[in-house]
This record gives sequence, structure tokens and C-alpha cells, in this order.
Amino acid sequence: MQFEATSFQGLMVLTPRVFGDARGYFFESYNLQAMRNAGLEYNWVQDNQSHSVHGVIRGLHFQNPPHAQSKLVRVLQGEILDVVVDLRKEQPTFGKSFGVLLSSENKKQLLIPKGFAHGFSVLSETADVMYKCDALYNKESEGGILFNDPSLAIDWMLSADQFNVSDKDLILPLLKDTETGF
Repeated sequence: MQFEATSFQGLMVLTPRVFGDARGYFFESYNLQAMRNAGLEYNWVQDNQSHSVHGVIRGLHFQNPPHAQSKLVRVLQGEILDVVVDLRKEQPTFGKSFGVLLSSENKKQLLIPKGFAHGFSVLSETADVMYKCDALYNKESEGGILFNDPSLAIDWMLSADQFNVSDKDLILPLLKDTETGF
């Protein structure tokens, strides 16, 4: 497993070593010892999976402390633009976004520590996304930021007429109006 640091503290892109031949391929998507060797200690307690069609934008979601979640995101089928926004006020990257293409082809994963809002856009016809969480879902602590907040200027790699966003996500506040415990 290759661990690639980003300019955001704790945010990493993980790329597995893939073994392929005429029969197909094999790779480890998670290895506790490899994570520990990289200085990463997580206790994953919940796996989530979604299936979405082209143009879907999910997010930007987070859970406030004490129920904040770290996530390890990967794509089982299709391609997404995975996006995070740093909500940690003490970080120089506060209020900045980061995006990476995750796909069933590149097999990359995004390790998102607590303190980030998370979302993604579906770039392929469909996408199956799976992610591990180190805290259980807690409805009372959920929060979010409007996906098209002008201050974030996120390029979702879709045209506006392709956006498929839930009613719940369409009424999320702007970052400047969002209260968090980070």
C-alpha cells in the first residue's frame, strides 16, 4: 500500500499494490499492520455503501464532535470525484477543498480524518461507493455545507444541468453560516 500525503494534515490518498494476470486481479484494500506502520491508528466500526447514477452529488456532510467520523473511501464500481472541505479552524487549510478521482480502475482510496466535510460527484454512468467510519452515525450531530457554496468554488466536473442533488442537500448552509465543533 502506498500512502500519499496531501497538503492537508492527516488527509491521505492510498493506492494499493495490485496483482493482476489473465484471471483478473487481487489487492488488499485494507491492512491493519500497514496502516499502523504508516502511523495511522483507526478503529473502523461501520461500513457504508451507496449506489448512485451519473450526475449525483452527495454532500458535503460531516458529524460534529463527539461523534465526528474519520472515513476511508473507495469506489467498487464506476468513477467519482471525491471532495473534502477542511473544517478545522486551527489549520492553515481551513475552508479549503481537496478533490481526487477515485474509481474502480485506479483503486485509490481517500483517508479522511475527523474535521472534514465530505462529498462526491458521480462521473460514470453509475458508481458504487463504500467507506469505513471510525464512529457510528449519529443524527443529532450531523451537519453539512451547500455543495455549490461560491466561497469554495468546487469544480464537480459536471455541468450544472447534470447536477442531481437531494432536497436535503440543497438546503444546507454556506460554510460561513455553518457551526462546527472543530
